[in-house]
This record gives sequence, structure tokens and C-alpha cells, in this order.
Amino acid sequence: MLAVHMVEGQPVPSDEDIQRAYKAVDDFNRGLQESGAWVFAGGLLPPDTATVVRAAGGKVVMTDGPFAETKEQLGGYYLLECKDLDEALMIAAKIPSVEAGGTVEVRPLVPMSEAARTPPAK
Repeated sequence: MLAVHMVEGQPVPSDEDIQRAYKAVDDFNRGLQESGAWVFAGGLLPPDTATVVRAAGGKVVMTDGPFAETKEQLGGYYLLECKDLDEALMIAAKIPSVEAGGTVEVRPLVPMSEAARTPPAK
């Protein structure tokens, strides 16, 4: 999984810069899909739209706002099928936000056993 981070409080780009960034991401996504590495991707709304759910004193408590009090937050993600870590890192380096100075965290998923991958019999 490639976790694309954003930094709260950065200046809002111009409309022209936003459109240029959207086009770069669309082109990047199309290349991933054509390569066969694409599984799924999505962007997230800003952290102030989050609701945090946790257990406290035997009760479920829901609060508004982000889980972490930090300027750097998860802004989106890619779930890819890569042959190895090196391939995932090469792809991460090409994400348009990285080329613009952003941060992407690359983390492998916990492997599923073959039994967990096999759909139940009907």
C-alpha cells in the first residue's frame, strides 16, 4: 500500500495548479492500470471531516476531528500488486505529489493464507 500524505496548512494552490495536478494524477493512474499493478486507489477528504471511534470505559465514544494531532495526515492511498518492494518503491517515486515534494509511505500488507483467499463453497 502506498499511503500518500498531505500537510495541513500548506497554501492552497491556484486553480491552474490544481488542474495541472489532477491531470498528472489521472495520467499516473492510467499508467498504473495499464501496467497491471493497479488494484485500487482513493483520495480522502481533509482530516477535519473525520470522526474517530474508540472504546472508553466499556462504551463506544465518537468524536469529531482527526485521530492524530499532527500537520501531516493521510490524504490518499494506492493498493497495488507489486512483485517486490523495489517495484513498489519505484512506483511510489513516480507519484506526482512526490515529484512535487510530498511524502508517500510504502508498506506491505499482511499476507493472507491461501485458505483466506479461497472463496467459500456455495
